[in-house]
Amino acid sequence: MILCPIDFSPVTTALIRLAAGLARAESTDLVLLHVEPSENPTSSAAAMAALLTEPALAGLAVRTVVQTGCAARQILHFAAAQAAGLIVLGAHGATGLTRFLVGSTAESVLRGAACPTLLFTVKPTE
Repeated sequence: MILCPIDFSPVTTALIRLAAGLARAESTDLVLLHVEPSENPTSSAAAMAALLTEPALAGLAVRTVVQTGCAARQILHFAAAQAAGLIVLGAHGATGLTRFLVGSTAESVLRGAACPTLLFTVKPTE
């Protein structure tokens, strides 16, 4: 199973397409995981359902999951509990004070994952 954590940022579609291509090549399932920092699963569940219309997902076994809590912790826990074979993760390229204050979910997942992790990095265009 390939785990693809998403945050509905501008890189989400590209990330899903990459993960879908890898899942198709490996003939495996794909799980799209979104972690909310607070309880608001209704709006996230609707947004996750909308992602399933992405043409790259056609014909794949895809499951969507919404959880709440610390993103890095939840991603690592889910990957371990579900025995993910690969995590396909997006990063925004945050630097400086922002990264210092909020940390990097991608960095935490890279350091803590027991399975291979592919990091897809996109710098902000602003």
